[in-house]
Amino acid sequence: MEDYIVGLIVAGVFFWTILFLLTKRIFQERSFDFSLRVVSSIHAIIAVTLASLSIQDWSCPIFPLPSKSSPMQIQTLAISGAYLIFDLACCQFSDNINLDTIFHHLVCILGIWAGLASERYGSEMVAALWLGEISGPFLHLRDLLKELGYRGTDLNLAIDILFAIIFTAARMIVGPYLTYAFLFSDSPLLMKAVALGLQLVSAFWVYKIVRMVIHKLSSKGMPSSQPAVDGEASYKCCVPPLRRLPQCCGPPQ
Repeated sequence: MEDYIVGLIVAGVFFWTILFLLTKRIFQERSFDFSLRVVSSIHAIIAVTLASLSIQDWSCPIFPLPSKSSPMQIQTLAISGAYLIFDLACCQFSDNINLDTIFHHLVCILGIWAGLASERYGSEMVAALWLGEISGPFLHLRDLLKELGYRGTDLNLAIDILFAIIFTAARMIVGPYLTYAFLFSDSPLLMKAVALGLQLVSAFWVYKIVRMVIHKLSSKGMPSSQPAVDGEASYKCCVPPLRRLPQCCGPPQ
């Protein structure tokens, strides 16, 4: 891996760490996870924006496969890779850490590392990143609203449903097509395995999200003291990401 790419990742980790510390200082009365989700929302917006700007041909955004990464694609992946390293470290201090989140982050970091080291697969990886992070702001907003006192409200339910629709469409409609194209390309076996693994993780997250939404719709109007359905609590820390292909996004928080 080129030295300048390593430098981008190191600088990115420092950037996300400083941003988190500033956010924690601004929201001193809020929880650790609240500040972490604010930073995660900022990353999702930046990642989707950079991924969109790095696509060279919108008429055929992921072909030919595999292709050499452009400088913009490398910078985009390095920034998100740095965020994943930062987020994985922060999750160790969260009360809601879980093994599936750790596994997701490790798979995404591995995928990004492989892509950056080879300086190839840029088009497909930023496409996977875009798919993985497009639902990110809604994922975090639903929990931010809960801490702000909007748990159990129609607004919170609407965000839950919107998040579930966007996440499911990205991961289970566009995601499988992207994975299929990648599996039948000339990419190395390791990259194909990462792509398939991320798609399977996405299917697992979709299952948990659908359960959560069904539970909320069936229990609408019940007191907010009702316990959350199994799986909802796992969204308290980190983004499940992608959804998808080697990237970061990845479910992904």
